[in-house]
This record gives sequence, structure tokens and C-alpha cells, in this order.
Amino acid sequence: MRVGIAHHFGWAVAVTAGADHRVVDRRRIELIEPDVPSAPIHQDVRALDDAAAEALVRRVRVSAARATSASLAALAEAVPGPIASLSLRAWPADFPDDLRVQRRVPYESRADSVMYRQVLAECARARGWEVLFFDAKTVEREAARLLGERARAVLHGPRTALGPPWSKDHRVALAATIVAG
Repeated sequence: MRVGIAHHFGWAVAVTAGADHRVVDRRRIELIEPDVPSAPIHQDVRALDDAAAEALVRRVRVSAARATSASLAALAEAVPGPIASLSLRAWPADFPDDLRVQRRVPYESRADSVMYRQVLAECARARGWEVLFFDAKTVEREAARLLGERARAVLHGPRTALGPPWSKDHRVALAATIVAG
């Protein structure tokens, strides 16, 4: 089984597919616990000094690790076989780790998103899953190229077979599992 993720602030769409690209599970997963700020760097640390900002981001990251780990555990229990990989949207390799830098433009608008992807990667690796990365702008096109004439049926068919919801997030996540395979 391969899992594709289309993440947002505090939650994600997770699509799990088998080797034949058939969707065996799709769900919304929580990436953060309730009552914890979902965008601490972009929204919540502006008025804080560096020490208070670091404490808040550390608290959010710990919460994200707990929630993400629990979500991935529930997903692993629900699918009919072992999960081999988790695919995430790539982030720049040179993205800064220093919160003081992340608080500045142009990083502050992307830092929370990168944090969620880093936590997802850490939690997946802790479960022994391979972590793969994709480009969200091209992954559907890459999957369609790999699938050939089956592309429409595979990428859009789950909406008919499973019913709604089947959104662009679901297609991107499924496409990521196809490219990963």
C-alpha cells in the first residue's frame, strides 16, 4: 500500500492505494490537536519575542507530532495490508530551520506548511515507511503519463466508485501514490 497526502494547516487528505492503483482508503486526517494554533509562524508569533515564539512553535510541533502519529496509526490499522510509503509535496531543500529567519518574508508564509510536512515525514519514517516527495503542480500530469489511456479511469473513477468527496486533493494524493510506484 502507498499513501499520498494533500496537506493543509492542521489536517490533510490521505489516499491509500494498492499496487493496482485501486483506492482502498481515503480520509481526512488530523495533523494537530484541538485548541492548538494551526499556523503559529504565519499568524501567531508576530507580536511575540523570539523566546516566546520558539516556545509556541515547539508546543505546536509537539502537538502536531502526537496528532499526526495517531492519525497515521489509525490509517495503518484500517487498510488491508502494510503501508510501504507515504508521499508528500516537496519543500525546498534549503528552507531555513532558524525560526528567526522563518518569521521573515518570504519564509513566514510557508513555514507552517513546511513544519506539517516535516512532521508527517518524521512520523512516517518512525513507522518504517519510505517517504517520497512530489511536485504538486506536475504530479497529476506525471501519473497520467505513467497510466496512459487508463489515466482518466484511475484518477477520476473513484468519485463514481466511492462517491463524494473526490476533489482535486484526492486526485493529487492518488497521483502521488502512482508516481511513487
